[in-house]
Parts: sequence; structure tokens; C-alpha cells
Amino acid sequence: MKIKKSKYILTLVASLLVTTGCEDLLNRSPLDEITTADYWKTTNDLRLYVNQYYPGAFVKYNDGVHLFIADGESDDLITYLIENRRLKGTRIIPPTGGWDYSTIRSLNYFLTHYEQCEDDFEQYKAYVGEALFFRAWFYFMNVQEYGDVPWIDKPLETDSEELYMARTPRNEVIDHLVEDLDRAIEYLPSGKQLGGTRLSREVAQLFKARVCLYEGTWERYHAGSPFGVENPDPDRYLQLAADAALAVIQSGFYSIHSTGDPMWDYFFFAEVDYSANQEVMFWRKYDMDQSLGNARQYYMATGGGAATGFTKALVESYLCTDGRPITLGNGSPNPLYQGDGDMISEITNRDPRFVQTILTPGFPYQIYGTDTIFFERAAVDQPTHTSCPTGYQQGKMLSWDPTHHKSPDTILDGYTGWILFRFAEVLLMYAEAKAELGTLTQADVDMTIKPLRDRVGMPNLDLANIEADPNWLFPDLPDYINEIRRERRVELVGEGHRWHDLARWAAADEVIVGVRPMGAKFNAIDYPGFQASDFSLTNGYFDPLKPEMGEGGYAFDLTRDYLSPISTEELTLNTNLVQNPGWEE
Repeated sequence: MKIKKSKYILTLVASLLVTTGCEDLLNRSPLDEITTADYWKTTNDLRLYVNQYYPGAFVKYNDGVHLFIADGESDDLITYLIENRRLKGTRIIPPTGGWDYSTIRSLNYFLTHYEQCEDDFEQYKAYVGEALFFRAWFYFMNVQEYGDVPWIDKPLETDSEELYMARTPRNEVIDHLVEDLDRAIEYLPSGKQLGGTRLSREVAQLFKARVCLYEGTWERYHAGSPFGVENPDPDRYLQLAADAALAVIQSGFYSIHSTGDPMWDYFFFAEVDYSANQEVMFWRKYDMDQSLGNARQYYMATGGGAATGFTKALVESYLCTDGRPITLGNGSPNPLYQGDGDMISEITNRDPRFVQTILTPGFPYQIYGTDTIFFERAAVDQPTHTSCPTGYQQGKMLSWDPTHHKSPDTILDGYTGWILFRFAEVLLMYAEAKAELGTLTQADVDMTIKPLRDRVGMPNLDLANIEADPNWLFPDLPDYINEIRRERRVELVGEGHRWHDLARWAAADEVIVGVRPMGAKFNAIDYPGFQASDFSLTNGYFDPLKPEMGEGGYAFDLTRDYLSPISTEELTLNTNLVQNPGWEE
């Protein structure tokens, strides 16, 4: 495994060479002359050291397209950029690779050396808190992907016995992460730091809630399966999640962004600066003067949403403006629902988050001075790498400013900010944790779900009068859990949560296995000049994976694919490791 020998040992100098040097984390500082003996003396030394973790900690795939494929491993999104081998059940055991402890080792190095600093602890404790946060962050990514992982909290040498240790049970690792995050919460300052571009106490509390909600629901819904844990205690983690989320709520630093315009207030995911936005708790800043840009708006404007498309399943989860589903409990259609014959009909009388997430005809697409270009139709006819395969093209991350995507030659010229943590997730986690604990009250709903719905002018969730939905994804669960999961899906879509939600809920049997993701209905209104024979359709709906899958659907293996396999190399180097369930050869 990669915590061995040369693959594991990173020297301090190597770590320092990739640190970032300015307060806004955009400039790199030349540190190649610093030696280990010189270091650890001042608060600034510690600050420079932890700066290195900010650029890469939150990136999956590459920074240009992350937001477009964040939900690609789920029932919400189809992407042609990266083959969805997990859902298709086509992954194999890799010969090499897997978990990587190099970053964790460098954090362990920091956490065993920072006390050499000659300044007062109060001057530098925030940077210790940041290091603890980042160690929890990188460990949690390993737990989500592999389950049990070796817990190592010190920098190892080439002859350390821990190089060949067995995997630590996942719930024990989570307990260590909670300890790290509790210390981070103690050491980090409250409120937005550097306009929200540096970690704070509340961000650590949010992350603690996320970790504990994940583990609590994983233990509950995987109980008795090959992915269950020994001595599960889901309610303990769920209570920790609720408590951490409530602490953020009660801090008073954050609120849901709203200007009183329900048709536009959800459309704030491509602003340049979030320092004054009270919903955005932590975000990444871009600055072309520092040659730091992103390609998101290039893909939005010229790439059909980066060869992605939302699914019909997602679209059907949006409620009507009366707060009721499109199909009522008696099986009849909601009178407000205008059907799906064309996009304008489909968005009529629906939750305004629909039209602020998925591009529809007439939506402002680009603004050049006083001239506005309006969206006409999804790029269903473009080449694969620039098409929208489902007809539901992404709009949530769109910026109207054309300067963010000048040409393919300047693809990384975008400087819209990237929201990493926002207060809406805190509210949703509190509501879900309380629901899972069986202690959710209407007062809890009023504190959490209501602000999200108020922003877009939707009726509040009334626990005593929930409209039965014959299309609930989880009909065996209480109605309020179904509705909170729906709210989470609609509010956080496209932000990279959906796969992890399905995994922790053990929900692939309900929404993935045997399902072939569908798109919008082909029609002459939205697609003039085209014929049905020009596309892959089933019953008139875009069916982009049918040529590949035939009449079948995703072949996700419920006994295997919730976790990834450990590489052959890792197992060979450390015979104390055991392969994940279903991957045994």
C-alpha cells in the first residue's frame, strides 16, 4: 500500500515546495531554501505549511469540469466525460493505486512538529485547527471510498510496523475523525475568515455533521449486509450530527441567501465574490491576475453543460407550486401539472428551483452589454463531448458574463467563485438527523426546510399533512423522511452529494439497479427541424444509454459496488489487508 517505502515517505522539503504563500491562497511563495531545522519557529511557518492543502483538498477530477460531473455517479446526471463504471458494474480490481496516504503523512508531520513553534499557542492555534480539519477531510474521503482503512496518526518511517497493519474498522476511524474535528472546532475562529476563503469553526462543525450523518445512516441502512459494522451505534452518530448542525444554526453567522425574488434568488452559483453572501460559508476564489482561472463557464456556454444532462427522474422530483407532487396519492395528476410534452409545459407551476437549475427556452443565456442571448434548446445534436444527452441541460452554475469563456484557446479564463460549503446543507442535515432519530418536530421543519422553500416561494412542509406520493423512491420509509430526502435532492443537486447519499442510504436497489436513465420528451416545439429517428429514444423520451445497454439497465452489484476494491499491489505488499466485500478473487 502507498504508505510504504518511497511511495509513502514525503520529506518536509517536498511538502513545502508546494505550499501557497499569500493570505488569499492565490500566490505561491519560494520556499526552496527552507530546511527542517529552520522551520517550525514562527506562526507564519505554520500558516505557510497548511496553505498547501487548500488548492487540492476539495477537487474531484479536474477543476475545470468538477461542478458538471459532480453528480455523475448517481440517478440525477448522465455524463459522457467519464464512464460511469460503478453504476454499470464494470469496475475491476486495479493492479496498482488506491488509497494514498502521502497527504495524510504530511499532515501527521505537521501535527507532531507544530509544538516547536516559539510563539504563543493562541497566535497559531487556528493553523493547528486547519491541519486537524484537513486530516479528517482526507481520511473521510478514504472511508467513503473503501470503508475500513488503516488509522495512522503519526509520520511513519520505512521500517515502521504500522506499514503492515490491518485495516481499522470504519466506525473507529470515524471516531478518530470526530476527535480531530472537535479539536479543530475548539481552535478555529468563528465567522467568515478572509471573506469565507479560509476555514472557520462553523465550517468544521458543518463537516463534523456531514461525517456523522454519513456514518449514522450508513450503519442504519447497511445493517446486516456485507457492508455493516460490528457494534453499530447509528443513533449516537446521528445525534452528533444534529448537535453539530444546530451549533452552526445557533451561531447566528449564517442565513439563507434571499433578496425577496423567488424566481432568481436560488440562481447564485456563479458569482465572482461570495465574501458578503451569508449563506456561503466557505468558497474558492479565482483571480486571472494571478493566472488562476477555471473552465466552468466555457463548458456552460460552448459544451452543452460539459457533455452532461440531468435525468427525467430528477425532474419528476420537483413539486408543483402548491407543495404537492406531480402525481397525487390517489394516482391522479396534480391539476397544476401541465405535463411533459415540451419544456415550457414541464416548468409551468413547478418549484422555481427547476427553472433556476435546468436551462429552459427563453432563459437568459449570455448578456453582451445591452444585448441578451436567450436559451433556445438543449445541445442534444452536438458531438458527444459537447452534447447534452438528455435534453435537460445544466444551468445552475451559469454566469451571464461572456468574459468567462472567451475561446477554446483560453479555456481556463473563468473566475466565477466555487461554493464549497453553504448553510443550506447545514439545515438539511439537521432536519435529516432529527428525522432519522425519530424526534423531528414541526418547529424543526420551520427552522430548516421552511427557509429553503421561502426563498423560492414554495409552501412549507407540514408534517401533519404530507401529500402521499405514489412515486416516492422509498415507500417503506416514513413520509417525512421521503420528503426531506426529496428536499435535499432538489436543493443540493449538482453539488456532488447525490452518490454519497445513495451509498449511505443503501439505496442503489431502489434507484440504480436495472434502471436506464431517461431524459426529456422529444417534441417538435423544442427540437424543430429534427426527427425522432435522429436520436436514441424510448417511448418518445431521450434514452442516451440504450445503444450501449440495450433493453437492460445499470448492473450495479449490491454485494460489491458500494465500496471500491483494494488494488492487487496493496494486498501483495501487506498480507494483513483483507479485500472489500464482493471483490475477493
